[in-house]
Amino acid sequence: MFISHLSLRDFRSWPELEVDLDPGVSVFVGRNGHGKTNVVEAVGYLAHLTSHRVSVDAPLVRAGQDDARLSATVVNDGRELTAHLLVKPKGKNLAQINRTRLSTPREILGVVKTVLFAPEDLALVTGEPAQRRRYLDDVLATRRPRLAGVRADYDKILRQRNALLKSAPSPRRRGYADDSAVATLDVWDAQLAALGAKIVVERQKLVAELSGRVHDAYASIAPESRPASIRYTSTIQDAVEKLAGGHCASGAIIDEQLAEAAMLAELGNNRSKEVERGMTLTGPHRDDLAVILGAHPAKGYASHGETWSLALSLRLATAMLYRADGTDPIVILDDVFAELDAKRRLRLVDTVLHAEQVLITAAVGDDLPDNLGEAVTATHTVTMIDRPDGPVSVLDCDSTESPSRSARCDRQDTQPADTPATTQTDIIGAQVGDDTALPSVSSQEGGHHD
Repeated sequence: MFISHLSLRDFRSWPELEVDLDPGVSVFVGRNGHGKTNVVEAVGYLAHLTSHRVSVDAPLVRAGQDDARLSATVVNDGRELTAHLLVKPKGKNLAQINRTRLSTPREILGVVKTVLFAPEDLALVTGEPAQRRRYLDDVLATRRPRLAGVRADYDKILRQRNALLKSAPSPRRRGYADDSAVATLDVWDAQLAALGAKIVVERQKLVAELSGRVHDAYASIAPESRPASIRYTSTIQDAVEKLAGGHCASGAIIDEQLAEAAMLAELGNNRSKEVERGMTLTGPHRDDLAVILGAHPAKGYASHGETWSLALSLRLATAMLYRADGTDPIVILDDVFAELDAKRRLRLVDTVLHAEQVLITAAVGDDLPDNLGEAVTATHTVTMIDRPDGPVSVLDCDSTESPSRSARCDRQDTQPADTPATTQTDIIGAQVGDDTALPSVSSQEGGHHD
């Protein structure tokens, strides 16, 4: 899989971006804050409908604009299609494949498959459990998009149940309390357990598939270190073992029916505590992925270099899994070489160079390992220029295979502000009067988000 063309409109610091991409390695070089990461962030957003940098969409839209547009032409096994997204922080996001409007943006999941390595990945090892849960759920949604809907439904029920718990009478809370809230909790428990069981079981299956790959990836990056392993830890494990008569070992894949029964049991056992605290204490939203180095938890025991290698191994294992599924994902390396020593840089490059397309960002060319060599098909220099209403990112291209692209990119900063460009993103609004097309907007200028 590779992206042959990427179009952005009012995304972060980019008022407009049109760039052709080839298989092989494409490098984006630019000073910090000039917008190079914004380019690969857009690719990641097309893949996951989330950013690896922020948890909400508002920062993705350039200051002063109402929405942002992202389009990518994707080539996979000789088949080509174009995915479009309209990001509207104050409204409903819209998605389109070629000229077909999708009923929900989630239907676009799986069209673009990426594995992104970024400095934020350290949180996969040292951060809170939410970071690791998100990692698992992103991989699940990419492989089986319907599971994104299951998680969304679970989160909705969870919010409603928590609202009920907060309104239930408790000795610790004075003032308004709704006695009827407790009576309705059984209904919410049943719905939450049914959805939660699906998530727990799917995560456990995923961890089982990733486990050996994480071990092998870590051994290839840090052969001198201790062995790495991962294990899914669940809040319903004790209840599962009790219901199974002690015949279900920790980390074993649980039957969905058993998981549902265990979660219902735990919700019942914890109800008084949950009413006291006004929150749900059992379920996949409280689970974690244990990352282990040798015999100890990596968090607190691993060195900085080992932590980086573990985080990279989780991403590499994901890429291996996608390839086993039949798709070679786009590999994104966002400012990671500056964080690695020389040996780890070389080993990482050796591991990812087999990918059909690799997108790399770096602050300076000296950060790039020597063994990238002839695999680099294009180097794109990202700079920032001042315009009347604020600084914006522009792109200069120096392609070793297609010099004409350099001229195309150089012209981006000469576009008059009042002359909308005709870009690939215009296909979104090309069918005037056709309600299957997303509404069209013209290119405008504004402030910038780093």
